[in-house]
Amino acid sequence: MMPSFVDILEYIGTFAFAISGIRLASRKDFDIFGAYVVGIATAIGGGTIRDLLLDTTPFWLMKSCYLVWSAIALFFVIIFKKHLIRLNNTFFIFDTIGLALFTVVGIEKTMMMETHYPFWVAIIMGAITGAAGGVIRDILINEIPLIFRKEIYALACVIGGLFYYIGLQIFDNLIIVQIISAASVFLTRLIAVAFHVGLPHIKNLEHDIKS
Repeated sequence: MMPSFVDILEYIGTFAFAISGIRLASRKDFDIFGAYVVGIATAIGGGTIRDLLLDTTPFWLMKSCYLVWSAIALFFVIIFKKHLIRLNNTFFIFDTIGLALFTVVGIEKTMMMETHYPFWVAIIMGAITGAAGGVIRDILINEIPLIFRKEIYALACVIGGLFYYIGLQIFDNLIIVQIISAASVFLTRLIAVAFHVGLPHIKNLEHDIKS
């Protein structure tokens, strides 16, 4: 069977997220197996949590291709390591691509469920699919999860979900809607990082109240 557009998004997202995990693991001097585990966890973590919440079999248990794509990502990092190290924004690029594509995949898979969840559930599942793998990655490499300490991250997934919903009201072509949604996540992250846009920190809010 020919893969659907969503399948293609998922494969590319798996490859991109696995690279982001392996890239960070290499900075922490993990061995090859450890880096592969971090890459897999990054790639399938969010989707696994989504499927468990939706009470369905985790997607990667049905197809081995996700493990294969993670292995390809490992070899990609090994072969092109020197070039990846020179590019300081390598992690950001691959992490953002994975975030954008997995957000769309999470929304789509939720909407395809026979339970017919309301769309706000699809938005939440899209955010979990996109962001949770990165949380698992950061925990495995002993870092404070990016979602809690940097520019807008999970909120970008929510914005992508809202654009998905708006796109459904305007366009009849689902692929166009998916592209718009993924692009909105990518651009939101790009703008947030470029201009250091983030949510207020609790510590700063407490300081404002005291003053």
